[in-house]
Amino acid sequence: MDPHVRDCIRSYTEDWAIVIRKYHKLGTGFNPNTLDKQKERQKGLPKQVFESDEAPDGNSYQDEQDDLKRRSMSIDDTPRGSWACSIFDLKNSLPDALLPNLLDRTPNEEIDRQNDDQRKSNRHKELFALHPSPDEEEPIERLSVPDVPKEHFGQRLLVKCLSLKFEIEIEPIFASLALYDVKEKKKISENFYFDLNSEQMKGLLRPHVPPAAITTLARSAIFSITYPSQDVFLVIKLEKVLQQGDIGECAEPYMIFKEADATKNKEKLEKLRSQADQFCQRLGKYRMPFAWTAIHLMNIVSSAGSLERDSTEVEISTGERKGSWSERRNSSIVGRRSLERTTSGDDACNLTSFRPATLTVTNFFKQEGDRLSDEDLYKFLADMRRPSSVLRRLRPITAQLKIDISPAPENPHYCLTPELLQVKLYPDSRVRPTREILEFPARDVYVPNTTYRNLLYIYPQSLNFANRQGSARNITVKVQFMYGEDPSNAMPVIFGKSSCSEFSKEAYTAVVYHNRSPDFHEEIKVKLPATLTDHHHLLFTFYHVSCQQKQNTPLETPVGYTWIPMLQNGRLKTGQFCLPVSLEKPPQAYSVLSPEVPLPGMKWVDNHKGVFNVEVVAVSSIHTQDPYLDKFFALVNALDEHMFPVRIGDMRIMENNLENELKSSISALNSSQLEPVVRFLHLLLDKLILLVVRPPVIAGQIVNLGQASFEAMASIINRLHKNLEGNHDQHGRNSLLASYIYYVFRLPNTYPNSPSPGPGGLGGSVHYATMARSAVRPASLNLNRSRSLSNSNPDISGTPTSPDDEVRSIIGSKAMDRSCNRMSSHTETSSFLQTLTGRLPTKKLFHEELALQWVVCSGSVRESALQQAWFFFELMVKSMVHHLYFNDKLDAPRKSRFPERFMDDIAALVSTIASDIVSRFQKDTEMVERLNTSLAFFLNDLLSVMDRGFVFSLIKTCYKQVSSKLYSLPNPSVLVSLRLDFLRIVCSHEHYVTLNLPCSLLTPPASPSPSVSSATSQSSGFSTNVQDQKIANMFELSVPFRQQHYLAGLVLTELAVILDPDAEGLFGLHKKVINMVHNLLSSHDSDPRYSDPQTKARVAMLYLPLIGIIMETVPQLYDFTETQNQRGRPICIAPDDYESESGSMISQTVAMAIAGTSVPQLTRPGSFLLTSSSGRQHTTFSAESSRSLLICLLWVLKNADETVLQKWFTDLSVLQLNRLLDLLYLCVSCFEYKGKKVFERMNSLTFKKSKDMRAKLEEAILGSIGARQEMVRRSRGQLERSPSGSAFGSQENLRWRKDMTHWRQNTEKLDKSRAEIEHEALIDGNLATEANLIILDTLEIVVQTVSVTESKESILGGVLKVLLHSMACNQSAVYLQHCFATQRALVSKFPELLFEEETEQCADLCLRLLRHCSSSISTIRSHASASLYLLMRQNFEIGNNFARVKMQVTMSLSSLVGTSQNFNEEFLRRSLKTILTYAEEDLELRETTFPDQVQDLVFNLHMILSDTVKMKEHQEDPEMLIDLMYRIAKGYQTSPDLRLTWLQNMAGKHSERSNHAEAAQCLVHSAALVAEYLSMLEDRKYLPVGCVTFQNISSNVLEESAVSDDVVSPDEEGICSGKYFTESGLVGLLEQAAASFSMAGMYEAVNEVYKVLIPIHEANRDAKKLSTIHGKLQEAFSKIVHQDGKRMFGTYFRVGFYGTKFGDLDEQEFVYKEPAITKLAEISHRLEGFYGERFGEDVLEVIKDSNPVDKCKLDPNKAYIQITYVEPYFDTYEMKDRITYFDKNYNLRRFMYCTPFTLDGRAHGELHEQFKRKTILTTSHAFPYIKTRVNVTHKEEIILTPIEVAIEDMQKKTQELAFATHQDPADPKMLQMVLQGSVGTTVNQGPLEVAQVFLSEIPSDPKLFRHHNKLRLCFKDFTKRCEDALRKNKSLIGPDQKEYQRELERNYHRLKEALQPLINRKIPQLYKAVLPVTCHRDSFSRMSLRKMDL
Repeated sequence: MDPHVRDCIRSYTEDWAIVIRKYHKLGTGFNPNTLDKQKERQKGLPKQVFESDEAPDGNSYQDEQDDLKRRSMSIDDTPRGSWACSIFDLKNSLPDALLPNLLDRTPNEEIDRQNDDQRKSNRHKELFALHPSPDEEEPIERLSVPDVPKEHFGQRLLVKCLSLKFEIEIEPIFASLALYDVKEKKKISENFYFDLNSEQMKGLLRPHVPPAAITTLARSAIFSITYPSQDVFLVIKLEKVLQQGDIGECAEPYMIFKEADATKNKEKLEKLRSQADQFCQRLGKYRMPFAWTAIHLMNIVSSAGSLERDSTEVEISTGERKGSWSERRNSSIVGRRSLERTTSGDDACNLTSFRPATLTVTNFFKQEGDRLSDEDLYKFLADMRRPSSVLRRLRPITAQLKIDISPAPENPHYCLTPELLQVKLYPDSRVRPTREILEFPARDVYVPNTTYRNLLYIYPQSLNFANRQGSARNITVKVQFMYGEDPSNAMPVIFGKSSCSEFSKEAYTAVVYHNRSPDFHEEIKVKLPATLTDHHHLLFTFYHVSCQQKQNTPLETPVGYTWIPMLQNGRLKTGQFCLPVSLEKPPQAYSVLSPEVPLPGMKWVDNHKGVFNVEVVAVSSIHTQDPYLDKFFALVNALDEHMFPVRIGDMRIMENNLENELKSSISALNSSQLEPVVRFLHLLLDKLILLVVRPPVIAGQIVNLGQASFEAMASIINRLHKNLEGNHDQHGRNSLLASYIYYVFRLPNTYPNSPSPGPGGLGGSVHYATMARSAVRPASLNLNRSRSLSNSNPDISGTPTSPDDEVRSIIGSKAMDRSCNRMSSHTETSSFLQTLTGRLPTKKLFHEELALQWVVCSGSVRESALQQAWFFFELMVKSMVHHLYFNDKLDAPRKSRFPERFMDDIAALVSTIASDIVSRFQKDTEMVERLNTSLAFFLNDLLSVMDRGFVFSLIKTCYKQVSSKLYSLPNPSVLVSLRLDFLRIVCSHEHYVTLNLPCSLLTPPASPSPSVSSATSQSSGFSTNVQDQKIANMFELSVPFRQQHYLAGLVLTELAVILDPDAEGLFGLHKKVINMVHNLLSSHDSDPRYSDPQTKARVAMLYLPLIGIIMETVPQLYDFTETQNQRGRPICIAPDDYESESGSMISQTVAMAIAGTSVPQLTRPGSFLLTSSSGRQHTTFSAESSRSLLICLLWVLKNADETVLQKWFTDLSVLQLNRLLDLLYLCVSCFEYKGKKVFERMNSLTFKKSKDMRAKLEEAILGSIGARQEMVRRSRGQLERSPSGSAFGSQENLRWRKDMTHWRQNTEKLDKSRAEIEHEALIDGNLATEANLIILDTLEIVVQTVSVTESKESILGGVLKVLLHSMACNQSAVYLQHCFATQRALVSKFPELLFEEETEQCADLCLRLLRHCSSSISTIRSHASASLYLLMRQNFEIGNNFARVKMQVTMSLSSLVGTSQNFNEEFLRRSLKTILTYAEEDLELRETTFPDQVQDLVFNLHMILSDTVKMKEHQEDPEMLIDLMYRIAKGYQTSPDLRLTWLQNMAGKHSERSNHAEAAQCLVHSAALVAEYLSMLEDRKYLPVGCVTFQNISSNVLEESAVSDDVVSPDEEGICSGKYFTESGLVGLLEQAAASFSMAGMYEAVNEVYKVLIPIHEANRDAKKLSTIHGKLQEAFSKIVHQDGKRMFGTYFRVGFYGTKFGDLDEQEFVYKEPAITKLAEISHRLEGFYGERFGEDVLEVIKDSNPVDKCKLDPNKAYIQITYVEPYFDTYEMKDRITYFDKNYNLRRFMYCTPFTLDGRAHGELHEQFKRKTILTTSHAFPYIKTRVNVTHKEEIILTPIEVAIEDMQKKTQELAFATHQDPADPKMLQMVLQGSVGTTVNQGPLEVAQVFLSEIPSDPKLFRHHNKLRLCFKDFTKRCEDALRKNKSLIGPDQKEYQRELERNYHRLKEALQPLINRKIPQLYKAVLPVTCHRDSFSRMSLRKMDL
């Protein structure tokens, strides 16, 4: 067998050697904390109960509220005093379960132990399983396992041919199918021949056809399409048996006869049948073309995809009768699809998932005899796609061909390859098989060969016998494959078509009747022999077939011969040929020559011109069909076989010339075509590697070809990289090369002809990976059978529990090596084989040679090697592992595995590559990124095979180089980013933990040790006290720590350096470095080797310094607390202190890390890190980064050893501990449970992907995205790039493509399902619970440190703060019970903490406990009430009363009730009952006053609750709600703190509703209250004396005075202890009040408030405050000036309620204050709407008039409201003081409204009968007050007689005139309007009529004299005013109004004349000298009917 063929076949069948690292999957590259794997680990989580999720839905809650509203309207159902009833309620309610043993006096230690046990049980083991991995691109350390090399397939279609039926059945018809691509003008599959004839028809051919082989009976075929497009057609061609007549004649019967008329045409059909029978008998072995049709494949696929049925039937017809092509195409095939999307280009070309379709092809086109060529076919096909197809005009042959088209199944049964081998062996050979049809891809496909294939296709195209003499018309060509020249030498290698034998020796082309220059459309498929000789050739014989049966004419007459030799110069001969045809048989020995050679004495057709066109195509995995490759393989094989000379092409190469030829052929490999290079890639690389390892001996000399081969490899690899961009993974590794290394590459056997090293050679060593490879196709590779070749350190035990001796002192230590006891002592077993053929066995190890070549290469070679460094690194590593394995060295100690020389080469290589990275990272970013990751992966691999001390020294080399460069860089971030990638990859090693020696303790190394660390023994930084030092060292990045835990030290140092706020320009890397740590920890977390808690604690020890590093970053962390309603984070230390604190957690080590040294320098070098300005601005981390950091912190705290932590906490300063507590406080907020509702809300916003925009921006700005991520993104996008969706041969070398720059497409569905939301909430709940429990554990450790050391009590406040904060957040029931337990323990250990020092916290605690007492979850309630009860009890025990707690609880309840929306009093009642029950059962305190005090407190709380219930009812009714709050506040007249709480609650409510004046009043009242108590406490002159001081602000304030007897004295325990009862509290309240007044626009009041404030600030000499105040005063006064005349304060209405429905509002009257411009209709609408909704529209009535309401006339079942507009009313004497608008609208208590009436009951009548009632209301408080409606307390009415009404009217008119006349500036319009109304032509009821009615005669009743006289004087005044007005008007008008003025004057004179007599008539009686009756003058006017009433 030919050596090349042998090599190929061996390459396709040999077993692979695969290296599998046993624990590799546990490295961080395979971290299971990615989304897909998380789900697995989250199974079986308990559902955490959260109150926020339990809350009832809004709707049901609403209904309940509405019921309450309807039920009761009354405030006073239970008067405040009726204790009895509420006690009764409480006594009968049920308590929650009591906690057992709560009241026992258990020692604190015991309690702690119990709490601890309970807390530690049922905890979730893996914290990271609950935390979603940070959102990063593919992690950089993940290397995907390359794809198994396998045969290439495109997208596969299964085509089944079901039936073919014509209108008449008279003869057999033969069909073939093939795919064509119109655009590429290329046939893209071989032919599939099928036979659907009936048995009867086949019978006609019996004599001509041998029995059919089963393989030729296939009716279904699998087509593969690599590049699907809209241009692919399925072409079906039909042939029939040759008969006399041209195609048209033969087809005629098929066109004219119809099946339906069979009986009619019976005789004609019989005749046709018998004719057909004759032709079959005679010409049965010849065929003629008959008909064809085509199916547009993509239409079928897309319509099948869109129609709804399971399998689609599509009918395709082409005749006019059935609708033209275009119409039918649009209707049936494109169907609905055209509406959905119009696809252009390759979008829709996806063949993998469409619905199976059944096609019925109804029309065929008759073949035109002169249009058989492929060229014609492409024209037809292109035409078919046009709507106006020429084909439509042709008359079709009607038939029915049924075909099924569906996506091919994965493993079809009974399937044959194109070579007719079974794909999967099947025993039953009687089954009709499915054929795989070979694809001829439309464009190049780049896939290495993996199977043996050797086929030849022959396409006769055309023949031109026009110039040939003699008869040659019905021509057929016989084709034979010959191995010699004798006719019997034809080989049976031609594949049969359908229903015939499998192989035959000859093939005939179809005959075109009477055509001397026929075209052919045959495809003849030949199976090439494996070895070809010069005698193999193709022979073509041309025959004339006589169709008519004539006497003595033979059936066939040979009319010509031609041939093609198969080999030319040893290469397969293929391509287009135009051959001359000889007229006679060729002579002897013709086969080695080509027919073009003029042979002597031969006759040729047409003078030896080429007349026969034929194409020969080979599909072979043996013949490269590339001259350069052929030459290279030939030379190499010649060397192997030692056969000289070598014939290559027309050259003969002698041995002495061989070396040069070989070298030149190696360098010429570059010129070869890419496609064959890729196809023969495996063989080519194998041969090149062989040349490196086994230098050939030429002419007795060893020729070293290492360098040439290395160069060739580098250039081939770079070529692949450049041209096959679509095939790269995220690290830029070409997948073809990667799979070559992973599967195919093996150390070549260095001795020729010996068996390749394998199971046989080594006594079947277990490790060797054998792989099942079927000779046919390894697609079905049985990967799970490959046994692993483990090279995972066998010398490291699985769990890192014992220190690894071998790596005792890590770096550079040359100590004696004790090899691990598991080593089996193998000696090297390479027994040298005897030298063969006189050649020296030069054995070189490939990895050593490779390292050497690489180190010494330079120039462009070195450059190309660097470009693809990964390839050589991976090759080297695999070679090393194989070498160790074959030489049984895998168990040998690491140190002795490789020779020094090799290690030096590696060190040199790593060092130069590191310096390349450092020097070139700015110029060749993309290349350097690839180089950097390749180097890192290489070192990672070396850690598995080489001495780890050595590898660490390599890592150190790299670090040193980077560090020295960093010094000189202005912007280091890119380089630091590269270093991070490097480190992350190195640390992704599966034995990372073991490599860090987690078990060795940090003892300073023995001094004389030669390790680097000895330098530290002089380091003066060590304290002599070893013990403390040890703990500190464990928690700091100290030198011992970094030596002992080398890699972990590097990781943490990176973290510390990058997070350091002074590190400029590195903030873009925060996310990256944090993700690195996060990734490592989450990987450890899920690693089964470390699942044991002790082990995990060891692992956590490696990360203890993390706590310190994160503590340093507190000021920079994202502030999660701000998103809640708290006031930001409670930093216990001011940020400046952070700076000043000297005991900084990060010591000089940071600087050292950067310098890459391990020796502490005493000053930090002035590198880029230190440009710190003292008041630096912290850049805050993004929320995502902060969250990742905090989860890492929690992991360390959770898993670290508690005793170690406690020791360390003991060493920390108070400042540092406080900082730790700040951190925990932040953690509480960070991991707070969001609640299901939030998840549902976020769902619509795709919450998971809301990636930190900020981080993205930073990355973009800093450019730290870099080429690698770009690469990743591109490789992700590769599927979109090549049209097929496969990654083959997309030839674009574009770096960017528009459509690929989309980042990562958001494939997440926007809407998550219900279950997903539930799942997210479940996870989040568990995370929140676990995180908080870890925080609780840590707090307990802190508290223990305090108890143990009995110092640092000052931090307990911080502990409490964190505890309280966690109670305030959304917590699960599980956490809360532990939290309360801890809180109880804390209070019992340090009672004085709460009751004396942290009083604010006490208030807070009470509030939190009460909040949880009203929880809907009973366990939370029972724990909270237990805590509350113990709190009271402890307070009582300290001082025999628990006033403080009592006070705080009452206040807390009040503020809860006032502010909380979803507060449930039912649950709180149960808790109150529980507390009562505890008090009753508490035997110890039975005798004290404690139980009674508790009972009092509980009843008081219960009372507040009852009020609350009502407040809830009135949630919708603002006035009622405020009334109620007012009443509650009033109830607290005696306890100032609570009254203050409620006043504040009211102020809040008012502000919400923008009632700023009222809010201000509440604040003034609060201030007055505080002032009262302050003045009782201490007498300071400058403070207000009490309420009195505030009188000017509001007359109502006096109600705050503390005069009643029952007021407690303020210095009593627990009274006035709130923060407001201080001077600053008072100032705060006043400032708020001033602000509210200002918002209300009452600037005068602002002034009054400041009058109280200014003395205080003056006394304190606070100039800053004073300046602010005066500024504000100036603003206020200037606003008064500016807004003069434009100010509005309020509108007032009287509202009366009538009807029992109103409860206690019945018959109440109020004055309502509404916003400034409120119309009567508005308030009426509001109240009507509100009460209408409450009682029902039909029940409520609004009384439309203002008359007194008579209760008896009202319907008792209805509710009535009467609303009247009222105006402020002032007595005359008051008007002296009330001058400005403000005066007239402030401090109002009296209001008035008027109602007109007549004595007979009508409202209006004639002038003389028109009376008027004035009603004056007095309210209980002055407006504005602390509420917006005030009760009317007093009501008086004044009734005016008609004449008095007239007087009032006239006075009003006169006033208007006067105002209009004197207005400044003058307003002529207004003036004319008033004039018109006064003097215009006698207005009805105008002045004249009034005068005529009342003044025409003197009244008879002397009582009315006065009135008569007053009216007379009014008129006198009136006329005078009219005159003034007219005069004024005259001066204002223009000429156009002259006439109008005259008219007015005329009217005036008329009026004056008419009035004259009436005005001048005096009543004589009034002007007598002396009055006989001396009665008080005033009393007379009061005599008018006046009724008093209350």
